[in-house]
Amino acid sequence: MSETNDAARPETCAGGTVRVAVVTGAGSGIGRAAALALLADGWSVALAGRRQDALEATAALAGEAAGRCLPVATDVADRDSVAALFAAVERRWGRVDLLFNNAGRGSPAVDFDEIRFEDWAGVVAANLTGAFLCAQAAYGMMKRQQPRGGRIINNGSISAHVPRPGSAPYTASKHAISGLTKSIGLDGRKHDIACGQIDVGNAATEMTERMNNGVLQPDGRMMVEPRMDVANVGRAVAYMASLPLDANVQTITVMATQMPFLGRG
Repeated sequence: MSETNDAARPETCAGGTVRVAVVTGAGSGIGRAAALALLADGWSVALAGRRQDALEATAALAGEAAGRCLPVATDVADRDSVAALFAAVERRWGRVDLLFNNAGRGSPAVDFDEIRFEDWAGVVAANLTGAFLCAQAAYGMMKRQQPRGGRIINNGSISAHVPRPGSAPYTASKHAISGLTKSIGLDGRKHDIACGQIDVGNAATEMTERMNNGVLQPDGRMMVEPRMDVANVGRAVAYMASLPLDANVQTITVMATQMPFLGRG
C-alpha cells in the first residue's frame, strides 16, 4: 500500500510552523495532565498509551484543542509499536519537538526475596525499555529534521533518590532513568537535543489512591500521606517544554509539600 498524501504534506499551523509533542501514558494521571497543559500552551500532541478509549477521553477533555491531538494506541515496551507511533507522528506533522517519556508501572510492595521475576521484568520493560525505545525514536527524528533538535523529558521519581520499602523493581528502574537522562543529554548536545528529568512525589492519580488508606513507612508504621493536584505536574512539564533549546531544566522535583520525604519522615 502506498503512503497517503498526508505523508507528503505534513500539517502546519497558520504561522507555518507547529510545535509537536509526544506524551506517553497519556490516557490517565500525569500523562493526561501533561498533555492537557501542553495543549493549553498551543502544542499539537500525540497521545500514546495502551488503551485507545482512554486516549480519546483525554482528547475530549481538551475541548477546542482536541483537533491538535493524535491518539495512538501504543505499547511502549514493544519496538514495532513505538516505531508505528513515531511514523504516525511524522506523517501527521513531519517532526517532533518534545517527548514526555511518562508511561510506566509499579509492582506489589513485597519483601525483596518475594519479588516475582514477572513483576521485575514487567516494570523494567515499561519503565526503562519503554523510555529507551521512545527516546531513541524521538532522538532519531530530532537529529534529522529541519530545523533540527528537540527536547526529551523523562519522568523519573523521588524513588530515584529515596526508595520506599518493598519497591526494588520500581526504584531500580527510576535510578536507571536518571542515568538514561544524563546520557541522552550528553549525546544530544551536538544535535541540539536537550534532555531533562521530572521527579514526582505523591501526585493525586489512580496510582496513589492507596495513600489515602495508609502506606508502609520504613519504621513499619502505616501512614496516610498527603497528595497534591496532578495538574501541578502538568504545569511543570509545560514550563520545561517552553524553554528554548539553549536552556534546560536538568532535574526538577514536584511533590506534595507535607509528604514524608525530606528529613527522617
